[in-house]
Amino acid sequence: MDIEKDIREAVIKYSDMLYKICIVILCNEQDVQDAIQDTFCRYIEKKPKFRDEEHEKAWLIRVATNICRDMIRFRIRHPKVSIEEIQNTLAAPEDRDTFQELLELPVKQKTAIYLHYVEGYQIKEIADIMGTTEGAVKMRLKRGKKQMRSIVEGGI
Repeated sequence: MDIEKDIREAVIKYSDMLYKICIVILCNEQDVQDAIQDTFCRYIEKKPKFRDEEHEKAWLIRVATNICRDMIRFRIRHPKVSIEEIQNTLAAPEDRDTFQELLELPVKQKTAIYLHYVEGYQIKEIADIMGTTEGAVKMRLKRGKKQMRSIVEGGI
């Protein structure tokens, strides 16, 4: 197959999804654009062979989340987008409080919660994408939900 055609199709098909995942993790528009670009650069460099469309999608999510994690480690002094801007971009008005709570979670928890509840992935699929065990994903979901509840109860 033609890699140029493959990358064009992948960009069209997955850019919006990768944008949403990266913005939830990074909370910074400039870093999100860099992460998405780096993800597709790795796609071009590696020229991976995929079993099917889901395998390709999972590979892109995993690469993007790994890039985001690396960026978080090194962006201590970079400016961040305010929570209000992210809420206005991604969350409906009635979901803004919940979205803000999600953004306050640790990266691993909010990634698992986002993939499960927003993108609709099953626990096994999330484990494969994140390169961890199903038990770890279940624990991240459990801890994330518990922390979100404590944020809500603490604010009331």
